[in-house]
Amino acid sequence: MSFWDHLEELRFCVLRSLAAVGIFSLIGFIFKGPLFDGIVLSPTRPDFFLYRWTGLQVDMELINIDVTAQFFIHLKMAVALGFVAAFPFIVWQIWSFIAPALYDNERKAIGNAFKLGSVLFYLGVVVGYCFVLPVCLNFFMGYQVSDAVSNTISLSSYISLFTSMVLLIGLVFEFPTVIMALSRLGMVGRESLRKYRRHAFMVILILSALITPSDPVSMFVLSVPLYLLYEFSILLCRKNNTSSIEEK
Repeated sequence: MSFWDHLEELRFCVLRSLAAVGIFSLIGFIFKGPLFDGIVLSPTRPDFFLYRWTGLQVDMELINIDVTAQFFIHLKMAVALGFVAAFPFIVWQIWSFIAPALYDNERKAIGNAFKLGSVLFYLGVVVGYCFVLPVCLNFFMGYQVSDAVSNTISLSSYISLFTSMVLLIGLVFEFPTVIMALSRLGMVGRESLRKYRRHAFMVILILSALITPSDPVSMFVLSVPLYLLYEFSILLCRKNNTSSIEEK
């Protein structure tokens, strides 16, 4: 294929991905009640499952101070739902675009990494939604500089925290997928990952501070699974390097 043929194929992959996101976004926009009352706003209520199991105290009353905010937040969360729901299809479109350029052994290795990618993304979304976000809410709703100042949270502020906790953590959980692909291509080895464990731990702490609002509890809740993912990446490298030797 020529360069322009490749570009045309990439355009179709992008259009198909956008169409999938659009379809799921439309569904999310139509079913406003289940989207917000059942999913998005559920961590703001005291009956959220993690609060019942752990005894955390969160009871938020959200307000809106912008005339157009509720409509655009509805639209924003519908698109976010569309992206999450269409993520496996997006990954498959990316894979279908790059697969023809790979050798058979590379195609098998990278294909396994792409399959793992969707699983890890949803795992990150679950960790962010079920654990990191509720812990952050519990900390900040219970923190006051003075009894004279009460916490009255705007809807826009909560949605901003929600998207950063859920979507960003889902994307960060893709790290083992990248390591697995690079390892099978011979670009990363397990020994180098072991050597830089301490450096990786510091990077994980910094990354956790950037994603979370930087309180110690939420940083710890996020840094633990991220470090476990780093160790999991080392195991993937070990398995991949062994298989590469056997193939040679």
